[in-house]
Amino acid sequence: MGCTNSESFENILVLPEEAKLADLRAAPHLGPRVLFFSGGSALKDLSRTIIRYTHNSIHVVTTFDSGGSSAGLRKAFCMPAVGDIRNRLMALSDQNKTGNSELYSLFTYRLPAGAPKNELLKELKQMAAGSQSLVRALPEPIRRVVCSHLEFFMKQKPASFNPQGASIGNLLLTAGYLEHDRRLDPVIDLYSELAMVRGVVRPVLDDSLQLTATLDNGTLLQGQHLLTGKQTEPIASRVKDIYLSRDCPGPVVTEIREDLKSFIARADLICYPMGSFYSSLIANLLLQGVTASIAGADCPKVFIPNTFFDPECYGLSLSGQVRTLLRFLSRGVGGLKKGGLDYILLDTDKSRYQGTLDPQLLEDYQVKVLEQELVTPESSPSVDPRRLLSVLLSLAKG
Repeated sequence: MGCTNSESFENILVLPEEAKLADLRAAPHLGPRVLFFSGGSALKDLSRTIIRYTHNSIHVVTTFDSGGSSAGLRKAFCMPAVGDIRNRLMALSDQNKTGNSELYSLFTYRLPAGAPKNELLKELKQMAAGSQSLVRALPEPIRRVVCSHLEFFMKQKPASFNPQGASIGNLLLTAGYLEHDRRLDPVIDLYSELAMVRGVVRPVLDDSLQLTATLDNGTLLQGQHLLTGKQTEPIASRVKDIYLSRDCPGPVVTEIREDLKSFIARADLICYPMGSFYSSLIANLLLQGVTASIAGADCPKVFIPNTFFDPECYGLSLSGQVRTLLRFLSRGVGGLKKGGLDYILLDTDKSRYQGTLDPQLLEDYQVKVLEQELVTPESSPSVDPRRLLSVLLSLAKG
């Protein structure tokens, strides 16, 4: 397929820029502000790799997970989901620093899903007291903060709360969220400092809303877990629309926070990465003001489609995904046909994608196609994070 619009990729720039990458490796604290709209685990390996090149990446993460142990926390405390935030913090943590491997082990530890509730509560009490092995291994002052948060959580939890399968990192973030008047940013900043997180992690929303989708066949799905095909049967009809809601499945309009506007405005690159198309990517664009901020940002914007089938993309070809992304990016910006997307980054093997790209669509929206060998034998069928980063960092402004 190659470049499907009038100007060839080779006439724009040559990627990757090896000299630029070498400079970034030598001074990652001066690296570019690459902003990702994402969620879930698709960026885990990329996040672990990017800290070698820049300590200034920005990760806007969805907070709408409604399945698994997150559902129990959300029901107990009427709060946003924190699991994806926990995953991103740990992926960006500098594991070469003293105490970080121990904190990582604790943050990623899950209580046994099949153990009796009373035994799990006993283990949590031991953790809060600092006598459990994972907590005891933590250096000060990390251990003191962890014990304080777990003790606070034990006091705040309702009697009905069942900790089976709960992630300790999620419990710690929940405690900090409650302790800071139901705000996630302060507890994220605290653990970012303790874990030496080399980047900025921000929730797209600090409120307990649900992701709701309507399908072409008339089905209404309220709850992210009903859309992803991971805990339920995959959808069998194309997504018609998607929006945020509360208990009743009607749309809720909510504004982007000022700090996110600032992060978007100062970004050196905006990336719409691989991952669950609707629940990890489009969900981040639903807040009022997000798309206007993106359109106003003076930096390249790039979309990386999945190189394998995403259940959420039922009925969507590659052109359909791009058209859908552009449709949501055009909301709130007066119907403008440009400003939200500049590049589509594809692997050279087009058989990895469903269908092809519509040249007229690309011309109408002034979007260019970039082709690179993104998938390696070791990473297949997924994108190799190092290959991808070499392109993204070369594209970044500055």
